[in-house]
Amino acid sequence: MKTKMAANTNDHSINLKKKTLMKLASGDDNPGIENGEGNSWPEPIVAKKSDQKKTVPKRRDDSVLRNPVLVERANLLNIAKLCIKALIESALEEGRILDDEHIPLQQFFVVMEHILAHGLKGKKFVLEKKKEFWSALEVVEKIMPEAKDITDSVRNLPGLKTNIGRSRAWLRLALMQKKLADYFRALIERKDILSEFYEPGAALMEEEAAVIAGLLVGLNVIDCNLYLKGDDLDSAPSVLDMSVFMKDGNYLDKPEETGACSATDGGSPAQTSDISSILDQKNYLEELNRHLNAQISSLQIRVKGLEENNSHMKQELAVANNNLLSIQAMNEKYQNENARLSQDVSKKIELVRADMDVEREAYNTSRAGLDSLYKSAQEDLQRQTQERNELERDLELQKSMKTEMEMAMKLLEKDIHEKQDTIVTLRKQLEDIKAINLDLFTKLQSFESTAKHKSDIVVKLEEKTNQMAATIKALEESSALETDLKIEREWRNQLQKDLSIEKDLVAQLQKDVGELVSLREQYVKVSDEHSHLQETCEAQELALAEMGSKLSESQLKMDDMKEAVTALDKRVWTSDKDSLTCMSCEKPFSVARRKHHCRNCGGIYCNSCSDNCMPLPSSAKPVRVCDRCHTNLLQRYSASST
Repeated sequence: MKTKMAANTNDHSINLKKKTLMKLASGDDNPGIENGEGNSWPEPIVAKKSDQKKTVPKRRDDSVLRNPVLVERANLLNIAKLCIKALIESALEEGRILDDEHIPLQQFFVVMEHILAHGLKGKKFVLEKKKEFWSALEVVEKIMPEAKDITDSVRNLPGLKTNIGRSRAWLRLALMQKKLADYFRALIERKDILSEFYEPGAALMEEEAAVIAGLLVGLNVIDCNLYLKGDDLDSAPSVLDMSVFMKDGNYLDKPEETGACSATDGGSPAQTSDISSILDQKNYLEELNRHLNAQISSLQIRVKGLEENNSHMKQELAVANNNLLSIQAMNEKYQNENARLSQDVSKKIELVRADMDVEREAYNTSRAGLDSLYKSAQEDLQRQTQERNELERDLELQKSMKTEMEMAMKLLEKDIHEKQDTIVTLRKQLEDIKAINLDLFTKLQSFESTAKHKSDIVVKLEEKTNQMAATIKALEESSALETDLKIEREWRNQLQKDLSIEKDLVAQLQKDVGELVSLREQYVKVSDEHSHLQETCEAQELALAEMGSKLSESQLKMDDMKEAVTALDKRVWTSDKDSLTCMSCEKPFSVARRKHHCRNCGGIYCNSCSDNCMPLPSSAKPVRVCDRCHTNLLQRYSASST
């Protein structure tokens, strides 16, 4: 409802402006004629000086009029107001989705380009790039992340080659999304970012930008469907047609509403609205005049350039005419020289022909000798090429023999290294056995020496016992020596005890010698058993290697059997109703193309895709399998056989 009321008020104000302009254009001194209801129009705006003092508002300051930047900014604001009002009115009147052909919409985009381009900073250096407002529009995605989609889509549009085309596409996409006012407000709020691209007096840096942002909010009621084409956006003109806003439109369409408004409003509000409309039109005309003056100045510069080019061209034409005359004189001179030279050349040609005949005869004679030399050289070359081919063959044979010898040498070196390693291990084992033998031999010698020493002691003790027995007999005979006999008896008993102890020691030593002999025999037996066990160990290692290879083969077979069993467990027997096409070639089944089950995977295939027979773990006889299962089974059988 608010938008409809705003549109009605806008219609009313625009009709008043158009009627006032028509009255002023007709030259009528008193435009306050009466309408059909008897209500009079307001007094003329430009009638008398006294009236102007009463009704016309105060004019702007001289500083505003003298500063062209302020004038341009005010004109842009007024043009934006009128353009946005006209766009909203046309959209509400037509009541449809606007497209590219809608003229008010085109004029709106041109006005927005002028607003965004106003006050852009110039180049500080010669090599510096000219700044454009596309760079400022790219900053919006940093301020509002939701604008990133628009910027990315504009960058990815095919056919856009210039920054002005990208900025035009950005404005159209923002208007279609009804986010143009939000983006514009977010941009003008960041003065610190805009200061990098715009001068301090630019339209976006001043208060007019906030007014324009408020006007853009009303465009959210418009629905647009715009076609973004790169060539059209890059080459579209950016000139504002002021005649659209100066036309006398439908000021007779609603006379009752205008009459009623004039009757209710009275004289002074209508006069102030007419004055504001005339001032707006004046600002529009000033902007148009400024634009035309800029075009005229550019055209005058072009005319001056063309005049200078024309004078330069005239001078060059005069120089070219002088050069042409000199070239013609030189041409006549060169023609005379050419005739003289042609006569001299003809004489020289005759002399050269005679010399050529003589040289041709000498060449023919020398050519015959050269042909014979060429034939002999060619024969020598063929013979040398044959010899070279034979030598190359011999060289290739020698190279092959050399490679074979190198391979044989490498194999022999490997065998030698392995044998050396085995010899080293055997030597270590032999040294260990020798050390054990030496220890046993030393122990045996020590035991033998102790046994001999103890046997000698036993013999000496026996001799002493015999001597003692003889002395005892002699002492028994003599009574005087009874005391000595007792002592001798005690000593004898002691010697007998020692003798028994020594006998026990000898017996123990004899036992030890017997144990040593048995140990030597056991050592011989153990060495024989060691050699026998070593032979058996080597034989068992060979048997283990063979068993390992057989176990690996059996493990591979077991893995294959497990895979086959798992595949059999996982396979699903496909129903005839579920499959309408072949699972390999995807051709539909028919009366001519029948269904066949694969006995390995359970799928349904046609005859051409399952024309194979292979034995399976579940059946010893060959059964039908598909091409895929056939290749897999062949690979498995070949791997197991190797």
